[in-house]
Amino acid sequence: MIIRKSDREIELIRECGKIGAKLFEKLENYIKPGVKTKDINRIVEDFLRSFGAVPAFKGYREFPAASCVSIDNEVVHGVPGERVLEEGQIVSIDVGVAKNSYVSDSAVTFPVGKISDEKMKLLEVTKKSLEAGIQNAKEGNRVHDISSAVQEVVESAGFSVVRDLAGHGVGINLHEEPDIPNFGVPHTGRRLFKGMVIAIEPMVNMGSYEIKTLNDGWTVLTVDGKPSAHFEHTVAITDGEPDILT
Repeated sequence: MIIRKSDREIELIRECGKIGAKLFEKLENYIKPGVKTKDINRIVEDFLRSFGAVPAFKGYREFPAASCVSIDNEVVHGVPGERVLEEGQIVSIDVGVAKNSYVSDSAVTFPVGKISDEKMKLLEVTKKSLEAGIQNAKEGNRVHDISSAVQEVVESAGFSVVRDLAGHGVGINLHEEPDIPNFGVPHTGRRLFKGMVIAIEPMVNMGSYEIKTLNDGWTVLTVDGKPSAHFEHTVAITDGEPDILT
């Protein structure tokens, strides 16, 4: 069942989203070679709690951290720990923000120092695919209008979209219906209507779309070992333009 949100509920989700946006602004200045992923996670949790929010991921299905920190060929759900960021890597940070019984979900992939032209292209294409998906998140469209827009941008650039993971509804729970895949046939899927709130999150691989999960039960890797990027916004469907809450 898709949960339609009232205008008041969307504003409460937006409050969470604004905290997340401020967090990513702070992290942009902190991501550099020599930083441990556990220290990134500490900053995330301390920052959220300073705004009266809590990390929605911590304890969700027993996930042990406040954020997912995924480096290079780690697609998503990387568990922060002792690993140290190195020059030339890319690192995806995914954060759920919960406050007043509502939640937002967003992610950014950052360069660590100077990165290769190919990795920079991967980041730019992933961001562009997210923008294309959001442009199609309009009342009367269908879910796969979002999906196909993402896929078109990614594949025309020579990259691939992860097919085994998807975006999702969000707002009252961290994961709600419907799923928002990053590939699909236009004009198919569930119809979008005002009051839906969804997390659109392209996960884009430099090589094959195939993925696997480590023995920790969380960290998702590319099978071919090539890098992956991830950007995500929480978006409300309105009777006009899409409303980005994060």
